[in-house]
Amino acid sequence: MEKCSLRELLAKASPLRSGDVLAGIAAENEEERIRAQMALADVPLKRFLSECVVPYETDEVTRLIMDSHDAQAFAPVSSFTVGQLRDWLLTPAADTATLTALAPGLTPEMVAAASKLMRIQDLVLVASKCSVVTRFRDTIGLPGRFSSRLQPNHPTDDARGVLASVIDGLQYGSWDAVIGINPASDSLPAIGRLLRLLDDVIARYDIPTQSCVLTHVTNTLEMIRRGVPVDLCFQSIAGTEKANASFGISLSLLDEAWDATLSLKRGTVGDNVMYFETGQGSALSAGAHFGVDQQTLECRAYAVARRYRPLLVNTVVGFIGPEYLFNGKQIIRAGLEDHC
Repeated sequence: MEKCSLRELLAKASPLRSGDVLAGIAAENEEERIRAQMALADVPLKRFLSECVVPYETDEVTRLIMDSHDAQAFAPVSSFTVGQLRDWLLTPAADTATLTALAPGLTPEMVAAASKLMRIQDLVLVASKCSVVTRFRDTIGLPGRFSSRLQPNHPTDDARGVLASVIDGLQYGSWDAVIGINPASDSLPAIGRLLRLLDDVIARYDIPTQSCVLTHVTNTLEMIRRGVPVDLCFQSIAGTEKANASFGISLSLLDEAWDATLSLKRGTVGDNVMYFETGQGSALSAGAHFGVDQQTLECRAYAVARRYRPLLVNTVVGFIGPEYLFNGKQIIRAGLEDHC
């Protein structure tokens, strides 16, 4: 195992999931997996700053990760190995304030590596210390609070059907994270009608929430150009440049969308205007995983999201299919990894 690259070691140390088996990068058996985890535990965190799992020269996500790394934030754990980081994360010293300060100093690959050494109970404990608070017209992520998305989809984007679902959902108290519609089509006139409908409902009843039509970022940019009321800008993202290209996006396009949405200044208590969706296995689906395991690539997707200070990041754990997460056991673990 000493001769393995970080990419190979991370893949073989990853808890079993069907996507890595499909990609041909998983450990062949539990003994090989445990040996890989033991070897990974001894890897110094500094190695992740000199060895990229996806080449720096050919991948803009890698460049984002490496160029935005905060050496000062990293300093308190810079002498750690992966195993020492894992052990420290489970101690009382790693409290919410400390983890928040440390976050810019950890690369996604470091985080993925540490989580591969954790049991389910460990993941739950560390996740309970993580705090992400975001704001637009209301505040999401406060301790002891639970936010939900109201999703008034309609098979033909009929305004009356959408409105009926919105009113029904509001009566159940489902709305504070976002009122977000998955449109039935990419028709720009239909998207515009849905955005105006949601804006009218929120304004008429003075609801402290935000709306979003989950269409491609280029459609949202066109809505902004046309003067249609846009609260949040949605986009699916992934952990490599090539996988993002399969979604028809790049970091420069996301930059443009972020700037355009911010310029509207529609938030009343904050300016977190982006809404992202991720999913373990998306890079494999796009033929853009480069031999990297799907959990590590998911962590890299969150590095993309972090750049834009999003209001929401929705991880569609298990949604893509059993070829990536085969059963409930794999899905539960993947969900906890994503939360950490």
